[in-house]
Amino acid sequence: MPQGDKRKYTDKQKRQAEHIEKGYEERGLSQDEAERRAWATVNKVHGGGEKPGGGGYGRAENHEPMRKGARRAAQKRRAS
Repeated sequence: MPQGDKRKYTDKQKRQAEHIEKGYEERGLSQDEAERRAWATVNKVHGGGEKPGGGGYGRAENHEPMRKGARRAAQKRRAS
């Protein structure tokens, strides 16, 4: 499978990446950087694609990376 292929990701993971990407773009990041960070977050949470053959297949989700991002965003809002 070529690098960057998203076939092993579920529809839920793809939706999450889109939503995270939108949030990064609203904060002023470029399209490419926002997409890169969004998929990095999804991979950190799920351990990779959750369909058979994906790196995260059969593993539990770790939601800490998403919580961390929300806490950081809230801190920034309070500080400004």
